[in-house]
Amino acid sequence: MSLSQLPKSPNKVHPTIPSAVGSRESLAQEGRDKVAEARLILDESVDKVMNQIMNKLPEDVLSRLDVMGGLKEKLYNYINQTYVNMFNRYTVTMEDEFIKKVRDFVDKEESKGLARYTPKEIIEILDKVGGADKFHTGEIEKSIVNMYGHLQGHIQRGVNDLETETNSLLRQKSDVGALVRGENAYAILKCVFKDNEMRPKYVYDVKLSINILESELISPMYHYQVTVETLLKDAIQKHIQDLIDRQVQQFNDELVDQGKSELSASEKMFEKIKRIENFTDDEKEDEKSRRYTILAKKFLDRIEGLRAEIDLDEYDPLNLRENIKFIIDEENIRNRGYNTAVNSITSILDTSKLGYQVCDNMKNARICLIKEYEEVDRTQLPDERYEMRLAFYDQNQMREEKKEYDKQMNAFTEEIKMVWDVVHAYYESKKRFRALKDFDDLYKRLMSKKWRLAVEERKNDPNVPLWNEIGEMYNEGSFVEQNNRTYENRSKHLKYKLKYLRAILDRMHGFQNPVERVILDERITFLEKKFNDFAYKVNPHHIQPGLVLDIDVTTIKRKQYMMKSMANVLNEFLYGISKGFSDAAFATYSRRRSTMRADIEQSFSETEETEGLFESAYKTAGGEEVKGSVNLSPSAKPKKKSSGLKEL
Repeated sequence: MSLSQLPKSPNKVHPTIPSAVGSRESLAQEGRDKVAEARLILDESVDKVMNQIMNKLPEDVLSRLDVMGGLKEKLYNYINQTYVNMFNRYTVTMEDEFIKKVRDFVDKEESKGLARYTPKEIIEILDKVGGADKFHTGEIEKSIVNMYGHLQGHIQRGVNDLETETNSLLRQKSDVGALVRGENAYAILKCVFKDNEMRPKYVYDVKLSINILESELISPMYHYQVTVETLLKDAIQKHIQDLIDRQVQQFNDELVDQGKSELSASEKMFEKIKRIENFTDDEKEDEKSRRYTILAKKFLDRIEGLRAEIDLDEYDPLNLRENIKFIIDEENIRNRGYNTAVNSITSILDTSKLGYQVCDNMKNARICLIKEYEEVDRTQLPDERYEMRLAFYDQNQMREEKKEYDKQMNAFTEEIKMVWDVVHAYYESKKRFRALKDFDDLYKRLMSKKWRLAVEERKNDPNVPLWNEIGEMYNEGSFVEQNNRTYENRSKHLKYKLKYLRAILDRMHGFQNPVERVILDERITFLEKKFNDFAYKVNPHHIQPGLVLDIDVTTIKRKQYMMKSMANVLNEFLYGISKGFSDAAFATYSRRRSTMRADIEQSFSETEETEGLFESAYKTAGGEEVKGSVNLSPSAKPKKKSSGLKEL
């Protein structure tokens, strides 16, 4: 086929007909056999992994390794699937961006032929609107950077999936690492693998709780009931912090230009603290206070206590507070973060082919319940299923949750203590007169009454350590334990108590089942089940304000389809809404000035004019008072030449 026979439109896409772009048979391929190339890559990757396994593992382990159809076949399937996913992502990204670029290029080339007939007036208008210094290649460069960034991200995530599957295959067992990868392990609040009650031999019950802090969220979240005043103050605070960061960075660059050493992490922190008083203060009642530079005090006073809803009887569209609320609602600051999280989790579930029949999105409460099946009878549900609960908590909710958790733990403690007393009273009532059954009988017979009374008084003394037959006590008086209740030792102690009581009943009756033993056994079994369910939940004393994702997965041990699918969903979700954990020591690194170019911003103008809208409002002359308004007009004097500090 000659070049003249090719379809002329860049949108012409066909899998077999040769065309310019967007085809597996395009001329750019030059007769390449993609199938043979892919097979070569797969065979080489599988052989490398097989050689690594055969060389690292001893022969006796290799002979007993349960591979279910051959280790090489499994590795081939895993690598093939990962390669196909990476190639598809790369193809979609590249074709979309490339077709856009070709379409724009064709439009520009066509417009060049028409430019000679353009009237002079149109050229003058365009020049006045934009100017020569406004048209540059910045947007195209950003697009190319985004293309390669997406490609690198897809490749990295595909390699991570391959590593996870290979490690799981070699371990031949399930653990927490199969659900959440190492870089997201910090977000785990609680993860428990336990056998299913109805099918303990074949089915797992997995509970996973993820806690994403407010500072780690890409889009900040707010409760529906938060006031407009809080939203505005948060926006002003963020702007002030940005101004402080900019000043400290400029000061650091000046030190480098003077040949001095850069600021350390601690010095930067102190420099930021010293500059806070230039932007705000604690004078709430003074209208001329620095805190009211960006937004005057009269506006904040008008919206005090204003929440998401206004009573229709009081609503007046011409009032100040209604118009301020309208501006805030237009920005959608209140709902943006929560809606983003819900959209993210539901879209990932859809693309991962994990459907759900129940979605209860309680927007005002910031809680979203998602279930694969409507729970009517748990005994009729399949062995591969999941449930998840997405909720946002603030400090007030956490305080109330902690109070209720403490009440419930104290209630379990009292109930188990009651059973302890009843079983011991029943044990004492079954003894014959003057019979020797245990240590207590012997010491009562041998020791004098005076000695026994002294022992009883010593037991009642609060300064003497408490004792019971378990022997393991819990210390809850420390400062850390009082403020961060773990209840770990108390939970173990209560479980040991129930086991000890069951052992007493077995020793008393053996295989006999009188009515008293049946009643006590039923009570102990009931308390054991309820207390285990309670301990299975997440302790609110260790939840920090932010987004909490609770997932309950039931999966077959040998299949683990749901668990592997949920692992991909979790990692995609965390990647999409969380900035992740960052160490400040590594975040302080900045590029050297020697690597910076003055023309990095691709601008043809000699000077760059910028508008210091808010920053100029804080610059006051000596002794001049800060006014309660802001000057929104740009500075008349041109600023210094840009030093090119902006990152590309």
